[in-house]
Amino acid sequence: MKPIYKIMFFFSIALVLAAIIATAIFGLRFGVDFEGGSVIELEFSNVHPEPAEVLTVIGTANIGSNLGTGTASPTGERGLIIRLNEINEETHQAILKTLNTRYGKVVENRFASVGPTVGNELRRKSITAMVVLLMAIVIYISFVFRKMSRVLSSWAMGAAAIVALLHDVLIPIGIFALLGYYQSVEVSAVFVAAILTILGYSVSDTVVVFDRVRENVLRFGLTEDFGRLVHKSVLQTLSRSLNTTFTTLLSLIAIFLFGGETVKYFALALIIGIFLGAYSSIFVASPILVWASGRGRSVNS
Repeated sequence: MKPIYKIMFFFSIALVLAAIIATAIFGLRFGVDFEGGSVIELEFSNVHPEPAEVLTVIGTANIGSNLGTGTASPTGERGLIIRLNEINEETHQAILKTLNTRYGKVVENRFASVGPTVGNELRRKSITAMVVLLMAIVIYISFVFRKMSRVLSSWAMGAAAIVALLHDVLIPIGIFALLGYYQSVEVSAVFVAAILTILGYSVSDTVVVFDRVRENVLRFGLTEDFGRLVHKSVLQTLSRSLNTTFTTLLSLIAIFLFGGETVKYFALALIIGIFLGAYSSIFVASPILVWASGRGRSVNS
């Protein structure tokens, strides 16, 4: 195997370790979807008040509900996202009336309210969905590539794909842990949707490389070094992988820049994950295939 594969593989390990450490230290900043509570996204037509001032106005108004401490963060030129304890519709309307009276016309772009029980259930189902998907991917790859058993176990191919998928998921999680700590970026159900999308895209890219490896093995046998054959397979699929990734990233970058606050970090997660998906199919999954093949031959010899 070419030295570049070893260099990039160990670089990937370093990135994953850094992401795990960042997540362990800072943790993810879970949004209303998981923690429960209410979020109101507003746009002020006449002024752009300070977030602390808006929280003070809401807190001192005679609304008659436990709003909690609350947080507010600016968005766009005149926007504000307010997070409070779970509130009912009556309190919601009272807040809007108070702000309209104080600041003039205020446009509400989004309102969501989630109870803590629903948030915990969503978190549990999200984890379950990801575990089930990873198991399904291993079974699928093991079945599809079962004819590769004379070179290496199809289960080893499934394991290589899972390692690549974990690489593609753990790094975005680590980045969002840093964004949550330094920029107060929250993880919501949309982020889970992005992670599941990344898993699907990444395994598709990996399967393309694996499929070309299988074709070359069935066509030429093992007349040449398996590492060289994997390298040839990567080169044969490289153009397709880069073109697909590039066109997808162009669309996602446009969404990130112009799509608004609601989908901004969904697009960012996909940008990171899809780039890593193309990267890991070459520099993570492929080296593991070569390593597993060598281990298999040494055990059988």
